[in-house]
Amino acid sequence: MSTETANPVNQARSTIYQLLSSLFAKEIDHKTLHELTSTQAQAFWSQLAAEASFKADVDVLVAEFAKLNSDKALLELAADYCGLFLVGTKNSASPYASLYLTDTPVAKGDEPLLFGEQHQQMTQFLKQSQLQVQSEFPEPADHLAVILAYVAHINMHCSNQQQLEFIRDNLANWLATFVAKVAKVDTGNFYIALAQLTLAWVNSDLEWLESED
Repeated sequence: MSTETANPVNQARSTIYQLLSSLFAKEIDHKTLHELTSTQAQAFWSQLAAEASFKADVDVLVAEFAKLNSDKALLELAADYCGLFLVGTKNSASPYASLYLTDTPVAKGDEPLLFGEQHQQMTQFLKQSQLQVQSEFPEPADHLAVILAYVAHINMHCSNQQQLEFIRDNLANWLATFVAKVAKVDTGNFYIALAQLTLAWVNSDLEWLESED
């Protein structure tokens, strides 16, 4: 644990990781939409869009939020979420690290096994930090939302070097492949923009950590 972490920069970084995690964890509902479009949130999105590498994807997300003005629109976005992340077919982009890092070839027509090595590894990381996956989120621990939430936690409690190593070894090594898969199968605009923003953010954060090291 490190005292160098409790500063405004790490708090801001943690907030962004937590936000990205929440958007991958579940479908957007009315309450979440209200939070994402509040005056405070609008200021946050504007600030994020000031960074050139984030602007295009932030602009898409903000435009998509504006379209979520009916139950029908929210249901359609929820259907996109389900088709992309919950179904687990070759036409989805499953958000589990193990599916992108496994060395074991999967026979044609088979689905890769979940709750594998990466799940066990993340479970250990969570345990060491006295954390656990919430019971209402019945997913393997190597789900992208869990990993992003864990990074949000270590932003506040671990040294820059520990953060750098974790992100490099458990997130950056498969995130680009996942984002490419989302780009290939997503039929809407929202989740590909979210995935691309997440990748741009993680790459930018790694650069910052490396420069601070």
